[in-house]
Amino acid sequence: MANVNMVKINDILIGPGAPLAIVAGPCVIEDYNITFEIAATLKELTRQHGLLLIFKASYDKANRTSINAFRGPGLHQGLEILARIKQELKLPVLSDIHRISEIQAAAQVLDVIQIPAFLCRQTDVITAAAAAGRPVNVKKGQFLAPWDMANVIEKIRSTGNQQVLVTERGASFGYNNLVVDFRSIKIIADMSVPVIFDATHSVQLPGAGGHQSAGQREYAPLLARAAVAAGADGVFMEVHPQPDHAKCDGPNSLHLHHISELFGQLKAIRQIVTSTAAT
Repeated sequence: MANVNMVKINDILIGPGAPLAIVAGPCVIEDYNITFEIAATLKELTRQHGLLLIFKASYDKANRTSINAFRGPGLHQGLEILARIKQELKLPVLSDIHRISEIQAAAQVLDVIQIPAFLCRQTDVITAAAAAGRPVNVKKGQFLAPWDMANVIEKIRSTGNQQVLVTERGASFGYNNLVVDFRSIKIIADMSVPVIFDATHSVQLPGAGGHQSAGQREYAPLLARAAVAAGADGVFMEVHPQPDHAKCDGPNSLHLHHISELFGQLKAIRQIVTSTAAT
């Protein structure tokens, strides 16, 4: 792999040679209790498997398919919940921003600011987020080739912020479908950034549910294993204790209480990749 700039999030290092990072949580904050349950369970599972955890939950999903779709509690209430989770469980937290006006408040709570895929070409949003001084995780748009991310990374680094993660989440393949090109992990890593693979959004079927997106969660573990084997430094996944009743992205979310085995598999693959790279 390329000479990747390690990203430091509190006491966590992400990059080649480091333990696999798991970026996981519900698609959207539904309420405090369920958010805490998910975060506490993930903390215990990743501890058992020796994996790093960054807890992810969105306070506002501004890119839902339908005007009637649940978006979350909003900026202020959502950040309050994330701040409680962060303090009570001693976990780094990540959420996505959609507007420049959100960034100052979000940066007071978030340990990682995420740029959604649909905004990965919005220069003003990207540079404002980067200037906040927090590590930035930018999702590769479904409409971009992996080499196009070089310009996005340059925008972030132009602010002096070198703490950049790039998340691969598939590419548009016809209507309402995505496909993953695993070459992109190596291509993006050659830009000297750690690469995270979004296993659950990569099996999303955007807009295929009519008023919501559909998904094929049964393929997410397969793609996660393949991505770690291809050199991904972390895996992003949305999880829920009852995915079929989740208020957002249920069809592609994994069952919270069924992912321990997958975590063990991902750790084993990561160890093989790391030991091979060291020889």
